[in-house]
Amino acid sequence: MPPRVLRTRSPLHFCTFALIQRPLPSRKSPWIDVTIPFANGMHSWPGNPPTVIKPHASLAKGDVCNVSVFNLNTHAGTHMDSPWHFLKGLGTMDDLPFEAVIGPCRVVEIKDQESIKPAELAKLKLKKGERILFRTRNSQVSWKKKSFDKDFVYVSKEAAQYLVDKGVRTVGIDYFSVGGFYKDSVPTHHILLGKKVWIIEGLNLAKAKPGRYEMICLPIRIEKGDGAPCRCILRPL
Repeated sequence: MPPRVLRTRSPLHFCTFALIQRPLPSRKSPWIDVTIPFANGMHSWPGNPPTVIKPHASLAKGDVCNVSVFNLNTHAGTHMDSPWHFLKGLGTMDDLPFEAVIGPCRVVEIKDQESIKPAELAKLKLKKGERILFRTRNSQVSWKKKSFDKDFVYVSKEAAQYLVDKGVRTVGIDYFSVGGFYKDSVPTHHILLGKKVWIIEGLNLAKAKPGRYEMICLPIRIEKGDGAPCRCILRPL
């Protein structure tokens, strides 16, 4: 239907106004946020300090602005590990190349309910320099639990070595650690970080279907950091 035209007389001239009948359609952003939001009571690795957010100044109490106090550890929520997290002398977050966390990546579905193993990786035809994000049952199950899930799907030490041998640049996992809680925590980290494979942990890939994406994942700049919280977003290619 064409717009209805309204004419009004003024002392000087006629003015014509086009009345728009329908609002313009809103555009949905193509970007998918795969970051876990920080909140009080959120999951945290057992033994690490919990995340605590509390008000310091409040408009509701008559202050001129809102200011919050934010206490967290460097491996809370969605975060990255540097080699310094487990190994001496191999680099900190200061040494992160932006190319490791900005650019094309692949989200791949892992069916194994226990861990990521070489046999399943062999089907992916991994290439040197790839950024690989593992979508496991963690995204649908572990994040929905009321407390930390010790039985999350992890990267086995054998799979970590396979990833290194294939020359993968960056590895992301959809819970708190590439290594398991009961098994392979230290070996998996040592194998990956020892070969400068950059690690993103704590992703939620529930809304990211398997496929190719453009990734932007930037950690907070912490001087000489062993790790750092980050914001990670994906756009389908």
